[in-house]
Amino acid sequence: MPVSVVGLGADGWAGLTAAARSALTGAEVLIGGPRQLDLLPARDCAGERVAWPTPLRPAVPKLMAEHAGRRIAVLASGDPMFYGIGRALSQELGPDALRVHPHPSSVSYACARLGWPVEETEVVTVVGRPVARLAAALYEGRRVLVLSAGAASPNEIAALLRERGFGPSRMRVLEQLGSEREDTYEGRADGWDHAPGDPLNVVAVDCRRDPAADVPRLGATPGLPDTAYEHDGQLTKRHVRAATLCALAPAPGELLWDIGGGSGSIGIEWMRTHPSCRAVAVERVPERADRITRNASALGVPGLRVVTGAAPGALTGLPAPDAVFIGGGLTAPGLLDAAWAALAPGGRLVVNTVTLESEAVLTERYRCHGGDLVKLSVAHAVPVGGFTGWRQAMAVTQWSVTKPWPQPIRDAEDSTVTTQTAGVPDAPEVPEVPEVPAARATVENEKDQTT
Repeated sequence: MPVSVVGLGADGWAGLTAAARSALTGAEVLIGGPRQLDLLPARDCAGERVAWPTPLRPAVPKLMAEHAGRRIAVLASGDPMFYGIGRALSQELGPDALRVHPHPSSVSYACARLGWPVEETEVVTVVGRPVARLAAALYEGRRVLVLSAGAASPNEIAALLRERGFGPSRMRVLEQLGSEREDTYEGRADGWDHAPGDPLNVVAVDCRRDPAADVPRLGATPGLPDTAYEHDGQLTKRHVRAATLCALAPAPGELLWDIGGGSGSIGIEWMRTHPSCRAVAVERVPERADRITRNASALGVPGLRVVTGAAPGALTGLPAPDAVFIGGGLTAPGLLDAAWAALAPGGRLVVNTVTLESEAVLTERYRCHGGDLVKLSVAHAVPVGGFTGWRQAMAVTQWSVTKPWPQPIRDAEDSTVTTQTAGVPDAPEVPEVPEVPAARATVENEKDQTT
């Protein structure tokens, strides 16, 4: 029996279509938030009313199982498939088990009131998520709609805008969109002094950057200014970082392992390429792990997962990656083998190093697996007395390779089909990563020496 998923606006019962009303009046069980359930007239909707518990997501399968075989209607705010319960229900029951009745979303209402084209408006939700996510969407001249978590959200948004150098931005709070109590108030983030209002609100932000702010300007591509990061010297510098992200080639929805996280710059800029990109940073030093978390929050990707521990041991139990970056600890026994084994065919591995010992390891792996082995050199102009000269940074050796797909090979004698891994033919077995003497163990995070 299909589950009806009905989107409700702030206008409640009056704003529903005939089909949506029919689904609700015929339901034996009505599931929703207390506010949504209160919008239904008791005389028309006689079904058993069940309020969602907290946390909501784990309760979905339990409630669906408890009421299996009954006519169920689930209530949602606006469009159920836009940051709504529709996603969880589709994942749990399958899309064919649902009958969705959408309502105009708060984004549609807000853009209609503001005169903003929906397709040109950035949308960020802070419902059940950190407000720090907004930082990744802040660019001069952009229009952003923030789906608020409650009455306190506008003040939190204004504080973040000031902190990130966007104090001059115009903010408009749109409350109870679509209802008779709809209201709007506005102000600049750097002078925001409004008291908390209605919890049902959306915040519209016209992004304006303060050129005098002591915050570096951030672009949309990898290679953010080094000053954007809090670090102790353990940082892949911007030019090498940009080349590294290019080699890693992030795509929407993919997961990166950033091994030897340092300041977290590779994982952070991987996640900034698309909102659905995910990353796990593995860092053995607790102070640096804490620093990665702070950097991720400041740069708009608070969802970056940080694992404190030494690889390869700390990799156990992590979800399978689409790409792996090794920026430190390359000489740890078994690390390269563990990273390679974790990748599925088509996965990418990128390794940076500055030491001769680690370069020898990469050269051998390159001989076995192919890929690209490059030397990255960067020089900066610096004063030399009354003149200007070049100061060369340590050159970085980078190996990048894509794990090949197994290819069927037909035996010429017996016509049987076997599977062989594509790559360098007749490659010798990959040697074990040699252990390094204790004196060299201090060069565990070679990524940090690339600065």
